[in-house]
Amino acid sequence: MPSSTMPELSTKPYLIRAIYEWCADSSFTPYLNVKVDQHTRVPLEYVKNGEIVLSMSQQATRNLTIGNELIQFSARFNGVSREITVPIYAVQSVFARENGRGVFFQPEAVPERAIIQTQAPAVTPNLQSVSLTSAPPPLSQVQNSLAEPDPETPSPDKPKAPPRGKLRIIK
Repeated sequence: MPSSTMPELSTKPYLIRAIYEWCADSSFTPYLNVKVDQHTRVPLEYVKNGEIVLSMSQQATRNLTIGNELIQFSARFNGVSREITVPIYAVQSVFARENGRGVFFQPEAVPERAIIQTQAPAVTPNLQSVSLTSAPPPLSQVQNSLAEPDPETPSPDKPKAPPRGKLRIIK
């Protein structure tokens, strides 16, 4: 019995992966119909009526990943390699080009988490005041501060790496 605190997983990414595999096994070309919005990264010059149809075949894509939240891959458009990112909620259908068979989905609203993930956090710069009237530090102090840190001494915000040249086996 599923936990009441855990959100229910969507079947949509699983169905997309299943149709993709069925197309590959059947020597069909898997196509993806996508509703384009501000969270979708596709070549906008190929978008028509707010939609784009993309080939997901092994010949047309590189580094294809069909995750539970995003579909990502590289593809060539007019000879230029482009990075494609499609949120799962934006997928309207996945189908075989040769016969049109596949799965067609009901339109979905943009999930809250997509809005939250795309909003960049406010960055507050860390500024320090510098007195222009004080004397510069001695040259020896500047040279010491420019020296490379001792690799055996871990920095406070970075974990100590294993010494160079030694194999570290983790079991």
